[in-house]
Amino acid sequence: MSNFIFEQIETPHERSFKCSIFNKTKPNPNNFKWHYHPEIELVYIDKGSGIKGVGNHISNYYDGDLILVGSNLHHMPFTENFSDNKTEVVIQVKPDFLGNSLSLTPELNKIHQLFIKAKSGLSFSDTIKKEVGETILGLQYETYFQSFLTLISVLNKLANSEMIYLNNSNLEDINENNQLKRLFNFVKYNFKEEINLKQASEKVSMTIPAFCRYFKRNTGKTFIRYVNEYRVKHASKLLMQTDNDVKSICYESGFNNFSNFIRFFKKYNNLSPKKFREKMLQK
Repeated sequence: MSNFIFEQIETPHERSFKCSIFNKTKPNPNNFKWHYHPEIELVYIDKGSGIKGVGNHISNYYDGDLILVGSNLHHMPFTENFSDNKTEVVIQVKPDFLGNSLSLTPELNKIHQLFIKAKSGLSFSDTIKKEVGETILGLQYETYFQSFLTLISVLNKLANSEMIYLNNSNLEDINENNQLKRLFNFVKYNFKEEINLKQASEKVSMTIPAFCRYFKRNTGKTFIRYVNEYRVKHASKLLMQTDNDVKSICYESGFNNFSNFIRFFKKYNNLSPKKFREKMLQK
């Protein structure tokens, strides 16, 4: 992780986690670019827009966000200014903040699994964001003990809710559905080539209609959308880390039509590849 800054998190002695609240009058003093830390980080932004950079995932959010960043997963600051953001709450907790209880206590098993899934970076639906958002904002007014119980409750709700993996390519590290792993790996190793529904459905021995339903049900998106997003993420990474021209990056990322690449890229990042590179270089 030599290209990323290590952030030292100082947890108060009287607490098992750190809860920081930032707004226009109290901005985040840590102006890190891409950075990482051992602590798992839960970020709630109540409204406004910004850039969400977690691992190899880069996208825009437009009406606040709720994000869970896994241990040592590199990420960007989520709000560098508060032009239209009201409040950002950042909760940072060590993976073993409950000692062995997290993995050994049946009632906490889903939270344990949530922390494992967070290795890929997670975001959550608007419904769950609204449901737990006010609770997260209220942590600042609670006693240490009550805020500890509230955090456990919030994590349990997240563990039982629908979640979006921000870096699906990392899911081979997660002990989940083998068919999904097979599909994710198929895309990971073949995204630069032509990929179609017939090839994908044969990987899991399904008819094309059954495969389409299965993939949408388990990922929240169509297979074609997933492939195009994977390619765009790869292109975004190349735009940040290389000086290659946009057209060569287009083809190196698996797109065989430059116009389609520009269209997909702008749809996903809300910026053209050129503007995206310029913005990232300013970070």
